[in-house]
Amino acid sequence: MGAAGPVVTSAAPDSVAVSVYRDTDRGADAAMELSFLGGYALITETRVVDIPAGRSVLRFEGVAAGMLPESALVAGLPAGVREKNLDAALLSPHSLYGGAFGRPVTLRRIDPKTGATREEPAIIRSAPDGAAIVQTRAGFEIADCGPQKDQLVYDGLPQGLNARPTLSVAVDAPRAARARVSLSYLAWGFDWQAHYVLKLAPGARSAEMTAWVTLASSDSTSFPAAQTVVIGGRPNMETQRGAQVETPDLVMRCGIYPVRGGRPELVPVPPPPPVPVMAMPAPMMADIMVTATARKRVEPVTVRQEALGDLKLYRVPMPTTVAAHAQKQVALIAARPVKLQLLYKADVFGDTQLHPRVAVRLHNRKADGLGMALPAGKVSVWQPVRGATFPAGEGSMADKAQGEEIDVEVADGQKVTLQVRAAEPAPGRRDVRAELTNANPWPIRFEGRVPLFAGERIVTSSARLGRKNGLPLWVVTVPAHGRVQLRFAARAPS
Repeated sequence: MGAAGPVVTSAAPDSVAVSVYRDTDRGADAAMELSFLGGYALITETRVVDIPAGRSVLRFEGVAAGMLPESALVAGLPAGVREKNLDAALLSPHSLYGGAFGRPVTLRRIDPKTGATREEPAIIRSAPDGAAIVQTRAGFEIADCGPQKDQLVYDGLPQGLNARPTLSVAVDAPRAARARVSLSYLAWGFDWQAHYVLKLAPGARSAEMTAWVTLASSDSTSFPAAQTVVIGGRPNMETQRGAQVETPDLVMRCGIYPVRGGRPELVPVPPPPPVPVMAMPAPMMADIMVTATARKRVEPVTVRQEALGDLKLYRVPMPTTVAAHAQKQVALIAARPVKLQLLYKADVFGDTQLHPRVAVRLHNRKADGLGMALPAGKVSVWQPVRGATFPAGEGSMADKAQGEEIDVEVADGQKVTLQVRAAEPAPGRRDVRAELTNANPWPIRFEGRVPLFAGERIVTSSARLGRKNGLPLWVVTVPAHGRVQLRFAARAPS
């Protein structure tokens, strides 16, 4: 920054608000990848600073490392902002080593057996991405590659490194003043998701619903006691995503570094093998039984819903810390009774045999215990059996407005079988026979969509078919240990 004059540093905000937006490219059923969060946050800070008269540089320390500097708005300065710059070179073992290339350091060596320490001067002669090569009076050596434990002690801080992410602005003030400055900006590396838990009641016609909001940050900056909100919906965000200001750890590696012509020849060190990912066993899916026991409700503090245009804002009612490289949960819905319906769903199409999907249907209205905008998220269904509670399945739902119907498919109905047989007795005609078998000791409700080819229409049917989302719908109740059949013919236009 070319501005001359004194430097004024604001070490931390006096207050901060964090509004977290979801990653719109992540599906409702996809887990957040904590090492690479694709959402973003609007950070609004308030700081009180003493501005000198004339030209000066104001440094805001402790901003988010993933800040988009082009989005920064500074209000409250005596004469506005003349220039702004995100100081991106953060202090870390990796950047400190890289910034000290060719500079003298102290090589501290510790004997692991005796604990004795000796020090000698050295000069760094390699980049930080391979082995740490230093030059001592004895020649070129690889640090931390012998029987002793080596440490590097630096004589000073290389120019341009900052201990914390910092935004610098150039200010021209007509007179000295104390200013209450507001700093707002967007930052990448945040995300949030909702998770709903349904505990079925006896008869499986109602459930106890609890919902949680999980906040996540992969940023290196923490925001303590922040006024926090999460934004539901899919706002449009078109920008070139800036890389977060992060530096990897310094890893000293041993290797073979031949010396030719008096200088070391750097041989690339192979990267470490990838850490295997342990596969988590999938939960066992089974038909949901209709027996359960009631549980006492607990009323946690929940977020408050507010309108934000076409979006929905969920406000955490108390200050909370949005910690660096961490996640936390706050309640979205306290345990409340909701009405629901269990049903089985499948497409009546092709020539196949399958198990329909078990679905939970809710209506987002006050009469059924809901009646609020529900953000997209995962849905877990639990069922009590003989005094214990077991997972019955898991699904997901998209954003749902008040009044909408919610269908969440959570499992395969192992005791319900749909067999479809199709024939083509004449060109342009399909004759379909479907048989639905229920091996459960209770009746079940089934809804089967009947997909049609372009221009097709049903000309005959053994049962009255409804219609949903533009397609014929077979709705039927199958008695316990019973079976039902459907026959229909579809014809394409001639």
